[in-house]
Amino acid sequence: ADICPNWKIASPDPMVTVGYRCESFPVEMIVRGYLTGSSWRDYQAGARSICGVPLPDGMREHQRFDRPIVTPTTKAEIGAHDQNISKEEIVAQGLVSKEDYEKLEGYALALFDRGTKMAAERGLILVDTKYEFGKRDGEIYLIDEIHTPDSSRYFYADGYEERFAKGEPQRQLSKEFVREWLMEHGFSGKPGQQVPEMTDEFVDSVSDRYIELYEKITGERFVRDEAPDVLARIESNVRNMLARLH
Repeated sequence: ADICPNWKIASPDPMVTVGYRCESFPVEMIVRGYLTGSSWRDYQAGARSICGVPLPDGMREHQRFDRPIVTPTTKAEIGAHDQNISKEEIVAQGLVSKEDYEKLEGYALALFDRGTKMAAERGLILVDTKYEFGKRDGEIYLIDEIHTPDSSRYFYADGYEERFAKGEPQRQLSKEFVREWLMEHGFSGKPGQQVPEMTDEFVDSVSDRYIELYEKITGERFVRDEAPDVLARIESNVRNMLARLH
């Protein structure tokens, strides 16, 4: 909250977030501290520039950048993947004004720096993440979730250097394991593909893994709620909050 305004007002129930309505910018601000994931695949294919950011020859997978880089993407149309785009293209196309973009970039880098320090306290490395921003009454707000496994990739700090030196895969915390399961079952998000049915066993394993991620990232124990009627609980909590607002 001390870095930039946040859309979130309150969370009256674990399944509910109440926030300010903002007009979202049509770009996502991706900050990368390491050459990994899609950036590594592009680099491996010969790219030496990502979103207008030049990259030197001779880099290796999972290598740390001298300083974090911002590689924005445009908000995809329905059914399409987000597209890489440079700062210059964003401004030239009128997607975001030059003044606003510079604020977005400054906020994104400051948030990433804070997230990196918080992750380090948990024995983690914040590898890359995305931030989404919107505007309300002429002011820029951070919107959507932040530094979660759905928007971020983490490495375990312990063993990073040894694994990097040997060219071994890094131990990481992210939602990648769900994506891998989907691809193993013939789904990669392409048009016409059917989402495979998840067994109760796999759903339980996903819940267990996310609980592990939650506890590692927050440093807090996850307490399961055994509410017999979740919908009734949500409605009650939201009604109580609305009553307080009035």
